[in-house]
Amino acid sequence: MKSDIEIARSIDLKPIREIAHNIGIEEHNLEPYGRYIAKVPLECLAKGRHKEGKLILVTAITPTKSGVGKTTVSIGLALGLNRIGKKAIVALREPSLGPCFGMKGGAAGGGYAQVLPMENINLHFTGDFHAITSAHNMITALLDNYIYQNRNNPEHGLSQVLWKRVLDVNDRSLRNVVTGLGGISNGIPAESGFDITPASEIMAILCLSNSLEDLRRRVENILLGYTNNGSPFTVKDLGVAGAITVLLKDAIKPNLVQTSENTPAFVHGGPFANIAHGCNSVLATKMALAHGDYMITEAGFGADLGAEKFFNIKCRTAGLSPALTVIVATIGGLKMHGGVAEDSLKEPNIEGVRKGLKNLDRHISNLKSFGQEVVVAFNRFASDTSQEISLVADHCKECGVGFAINNAFAEGGSGAEELAHLVVDTIEKTPSAPLKYTYELSDTIQQKAEKVALNIYGASKVIFSPKAKKMIKKIEDMGLGNLPICIAKTQYSFSQDAKAYGDVRNFELEVADVVINRGAEMIVLIMGSIMRMPGLPKSPQALRIDIVNGFIEGLS
Repeated sequence: MKSDIEIARSIDLKPIREIAHNIGIEEHNLEPYGRYIAKVPLECLAKGRHKEGKLILVTAITPTKSGVGKTTVSIGLALGLNRIGKKAIVALREPSLGPCFGMKGGAAGGGYAQVLPMENINLHFTGDFHAITSAHNMITALLDNYIYQNRNNPEHGLSQVLWKRVLDVNDRSLRNVVTGLGGISNGIPAESGFDITPASEIMAILCLSNSLEDLRRRVENILLGYTNNGSPFTVKDLGVAGAITVLLKDAIKPNLVQTSENTPAFVHGGPFANIAHGCNSVLATKMALAHGDYMITEAGFGADLGAEKFFNIKCRTAGLSPALTVIVATIGGLKMHGGVAEDSLKEPNIEGVRKGLKNLDRHISNLKSFGQEVVVAFNRFASDTSQEISLVADHCKECGVGFAINNAFAEGGSGAEELAHLVVDTIEKTPSAPLKYTYELSDTIQQKAEKVALNIYGASKVIFSPKAKKMIKKIEDMGLGNLPICIAKTQYSFSQDAKAYGDVRNFELEVADVVINRGAEMIVLIMGSIMRMPGLPKSPQALRIDIVNGFIEGLS
């Protein structure tokens, strides 16, 4: 089979004006970035149909390090729905350069289920990540300048600075840095550090905003630190919310592209689910819902992280409620959770699959606790045996859960027709109930953390470090205790131990730190030693990315 990038180059792309016209967006409304990419102004949201499409969430079992193909399934489902005569649009996150040049090599789907042009989407795209990085670091520079200019003015000085820097590169050396060295002309020496751009509060704000005005309001509310008298110091106090909004005025507009079968796709925003809320933008989601009968989106990593935050944060904020949730499973992922060694996942092992089904069952149970109707999309790989696949299919049937094989990677939309029919039939016969949240906003932060940890993760106890307790007290004193929580935790386990696979239960979770995302309107709880700036693997994908005879190689 051809590589992803070879397949991408073989597709005859249609001009973006045709893709837009097919969903009721006319050419004069587009802001083109070349022939095949366009920004869609927010005014087009109001010009959509009065009746919204049906929202479908794609999530997954706890993933392996190489993932389980959730994006490929999301795109494939959109292709399959369009093939059976439904008007479907997929809405995804933008890839981050960090993982593209690190572990993944790309995040635009795979095989014959891709969003295109994949090279542009995987690299600089429309500059959204650059705008977010620039806006974040502009605040940092302006804040450092404020501190420098008021260094001899105790009345306007800051006793604590919370705002760091960001960069869309995996660079462990920047996690902790000292700035301002070399004399007073270079600033005031201070400890600082870098997070990766998807962890920026600006990213979360962009993805949760409902309008440009809402984005500015949220930017104003970003907490930067505390004054010498203990008062919160925000971007509004710094007086630069307008300037930062200017940097984001184009980035807030959703990006329209197309799939490998020329169906419409919105790709916008890119927070990670292990350190942020892991969903594409509210505006892209609503734009797709306004122009399609079915709208498919995904939430990052496993359902314990991405789906939980999708429901408790994004849906609660935006007033959304999915008609159905699709959970992706693979034989390799099930074997890993069944105790099979990583280097043996492609070898037949019925018992390993059988044991690993407990991880799938946990996720299904969790999703149903939100009132969701659930179906399983089995993402097929060449090494899977018919006996292993039958075991999973029979298990799902016994549990009363819909099951369909997804072959979109190898066959495109025709390989996802079975899944598409299952999705349509399930929504028509037994659509999901209105969303039930894991916690109430009126719960204390401790109660929210315990409800997620005990009811979703299966923990027996949540421990709060002295640092976390101090921050929670400060949050409550500021009147922010009613915000939703966003847990930063390893994606490879229900626990905070990345190697505790399967149906792990009755463990303790430690909240090591708490971060106030006042502008994004959520409280980030950092579990264990999770890093907000990833490092590169021993053999990063950058070693295989090159340009040969004018063509990019190594992206996938």
